Amino acid sequence: MSIDHDLSSLHNNGAAGQRPDLREHGMQDRKWSRRDWLKATAATAAGVVFAEPLRAAAPPAEAVTPELIAAAKKEGKISFYSALELNTAERLARDFEQKYPGISVRVERSGAERIFQRIAQEQGSGINAVDVANSTDPAHYLDWKKNDWLAAYVPEEVAKHFPTDQIDPDGTSATSCAWFEVIGYNTEQVKREEAPKSYADLLDPKWRGKIVKGHPGYSGAIMTATFVLARDLGWPYLEKLAQQRVMQVQSAADPPKKILLGERAVMADGNDYNLVLAKDQGKPVEVIYPTEGAPLIIVPSGIFKNAPNPNAARLFQSYVFSAETQQLLADEFAHRSFHGKVKEKAGHVPLGKLKMLKADPAQVQAQSEEIKAKYAKLFRV
Repeated sequence: MSIDHDLSSLHNNGAAGQRPDLREHGMQDRKWSRRDWLKATAATAAGVVFAEPLRAAAPPAEAVTPELIAAAKKEGKISFYSALELNTAERLARDFEQKYPGISVRVERSGAERIFQRIAQEQGSGINAVDVANSTDPAHYLDWKKNDWLAAYVPEEVAKHFPTDQIDPDGTSATSCAWFEVIGYNTEQVKREEAPKSYADLLDPKWRGKIVKGHPGYSGAIMTATFVLARDLGWPYLEKLAQQRVMQVQSAADPPKKILLGERAVMADGNDYNLVLAKDQGKPVEVIYPTEGAPLIIVPSGIFKNAPNPNAARLFQSYVFSAETQQLLADEFAHRSFHGKVKEKAGHVPLGKLKMLKADPAQVQAQSEEIKAKYAKLFRV
């Protein structure tokens, strides 16, 4: 049986993943895990972020005013929890500090799943430490909204220049940037004509022991990508991929680094922007947007209702969604922006030319624990 025929049959059988037990759990006097929060909130998962209209109406768009700037400077600081790579999050912080002298930004950077756990523990203990958070797992915002932890705030540029499907209907978050999870390879180890063009190609025996891949238990982006592959290609596909003696790493930023160093020839998933930037610098890497389509990873950003610095948080949120900052993310970090005035850098493949595989955050939320358990069993990690 050919790989293509094999995958065709997998596709037909692979969309029926079982959801985990969704019974309610009490939340008092316990250490809260992601599993606890998912079980406690999955019953309301039908309120899909960026998809279905919810009960409340979004607040009016707000402009940056002298009064807001003055109030933010009086607070003098902001705490920014971010799942973006550290250099990206720090660049946003430093540029904001230069634009608004007198306001310092403390960056708390970690993987999306760890940020989620930390915020749950802090909020559950009555510790109001986070002002603004972005996450590579949009399902987190379902939990935060359910628990009424997010403040409604719509920056003026979001209302004017972002598509409605990238704005929460209640105005509690919007997509600050996006990217794709892709296949990639080291051009010094793999000839262009022999490189994989699809997920099916990764099952070729010639790639055994030469593939690197991220982990859904650490990375929100890899969680979304794994959900998409399990949905569209089926768990039997991932079972076959696991038999390829895959090197397992944590972050979605790690596979590109491994192929850049030559530790593996091919990556099964990983951020496209890392490879795009490396290729721009003349490094021996190439990006492959799979023929089946590439999982789209969106990074929402939201302000917390009990933010210790609410005015600085609003000013920072407006700054992140400004055309200037969105263009910076596209030009210098090869991130994707949904801001209508942002232009793709020359040589970079525009959004409109890519086949996007989108994930429903509510479904990712409902299946995440099952995904992590199955994945750990298959890949023995």
